[in-house]
Amino acid sequence: WSDDDYGTLAAWFQTGAAVGFLFSGWIADRLGVKWANPAGVAAWSVAALLHGWALTIGQFTAVRIALGATEAMGTPTGAKTVAAVLSPRWRSTGFGATNAASSLGAILAPLAIPAVALAFGWRGTFVAAGLFGLVWAGGWLIAARGVRFTPHRPATATPLTALDGPILRDRRTWAVAGAKILSDATWWLLLFWLPDFFHRQFGLSGVALGVPLAIAYGGAAVGSLLGGSVSTRLLGKGYAVDRVRKGIMLVAALAVVPIPFALLTHDYPLAIALMALALAGHQAFSTNLFALIADIVPQRRVGRVTAFGSFCGNVGGIGIAKVAGLTLAAGLGYLPLLLFASVAYLAALGWIQLLLPRLQPLEGTTGDAV
Repeated sequence: WSDDDYGTLAAWFQTGAAVGFLFSGWIADRLGVKWANPAGVAAWSVAALLHGWALTIGQFTAVRIALGATEAMGTPTGAKTVAAVLSPRWRSTGFGATNAASSLGAILAPLAIPAVALAFGWRGTFVAAGLFGLVWAGGWLIAARGVRFTPHRPATATPLTALDGPILRDRRTWAVAGAKILSDATWWLLLFWLPDFFHRQFGLSGVALGVPLAIAYGGAAVGSLLGGSVSTRLLGKGYAVDRVRKGIMLVAALAVVPIPFALLTHDYPLAIALMALALAGHQAFSTNLFALIADIVPQRRVGRVTAFGSFCGNVGGIGIAKVAGLTLAAGLGYLPLLLFASVAYLAALGWIQLLLPRLQPLEGTTGDAV
């Protein structure tokens, strides 16, 4: 495939995810934590299995769309789970841990997938992933028997029915949506194109890409854990939610600013370090953005607001995937793309500040952990 073909295929995957997010939040809120988790994983697993039987470019495009659409269940369901079982003080840590787990998958994938593909072929790799997902879904159903995922609220908490208007009329929804468009574009850019970046800059390919990608996504895991744990610590010391969330997001945004220098250096370790720093910044930013949703949005709407925000983030991903393909095909290289990435998070934080000058956590949502 050419750069443009790969960009188009990536855009179709993002399109499937974006459309999936329009429905996944409602499904997560409707099914609840107990049933939405295994339903989402099982659907994704079936889509992964179908990759093993895709023969034409049309069939492969179709199963990529299906994989993106079913993968969309993960974000609102995960956010709803964390919001349901953890108190506001600990939610940052919970979101950090889940984001770190995703990054761990990104670390293990470039190390394990080439070996598995060499042994069983790329079709067998997709089939194995699908089977593993089905096993996980079955394990969840067994482990969750008799468990009630009901968020704790003190008796003095403000009734939330009055806050349950349409989410698209709520400026909190649009604050999250705009921030996701800007920040997720960089995440998807690096997720799809980082292997090609290392190939173009340093001539790496195949198994040789495993180590730099693992280090880069190791940075993402560290950013998730730090962004979550530092937030939890500061909230525990009594700092205001507005100050903690926006302060950490500012630090995270500044960590991404140096990313264009990865193009200007011939120092291979420094380029890896800059990419790892940028991914760490993204995940620290993302962790606190998800926690912000749980702070200020009623629990019964968390799934829908999270899903709509993620839909908007995937719109950004669709755009950047296609723009990246066209930019590279035109011979412009990665500089325009990395310059955009360097300011995207500052712009996202500015958008949040514009719509939500002061974050107001819901009354009755500050308490000890369940």
